[in-house]
Amino acid sequence: MRPTRAALLVAATALAPALLLTSPAFAAGSTATTTTAVASASGTPVDEMSLDDLRVEVFRILGNKNSGRAVVREATKALEADTPDALRAFLETGYRLAQAEDDRVAIFRILADKNSGTGVIREATKALETDTPDALRAFLETGYRLAQAEDDRVAIFRILADPASSDALRRAATDALTAGTPEDLRYFLEVGRYEVKG
Repeated sequence: MRPTRAALLVAATALAPALLLTSPAFAAGSTATTTTAVASASGTPVDEMSLDDLRVEVFRILGNKNSGRAVVREATKALEADTPDALRAFLETGYRLAQAEDDRVAIFRILADKNSGTGVIREATKALETDTPDALRAFLETGYRLAQAEDDRVAIFRILADPASSDALRRAATDALTAGTPEDLRYFLEVGRYEVKG
């Protein structure tokens, strides 16, 4: 049975302290852009790589600053086993599954953030309900940014509707909405609105 949205939110709230302490740090307003596709520098397929080439690929993943705890754990296990089969298994399937585990943690952290808006919560919950590596990664790479932009638009419309907003603030809010990019909306809410004079 699929978990309900309410159950996911309760779980996120309950697990938030533990997840915050065990998950990789994500900068505010950004997401990890690590992809789970493994391609060697030489373009050699994983099943044709030598033991040394396999080691290099796994070390390359370990060297990526965006690799989360599960990826590091599974890559380390593969390197400790130090057999072609263990290294290939990690590169072919283990990396993707470990990345999905790290992505789940990142999404739970987003859900636990008290500043996450309705659009972000809705899309994060959908990704967790689908629970495939591709859905989790898609949310972190693009869905989060777009859902945040939706929430930012709502926040800006609230500023426009507020009778206490000055004409200068309304003009700046309208400019942000007209520009319309997620970055413009976020910048206005985080910085631009505080720079408005009058």
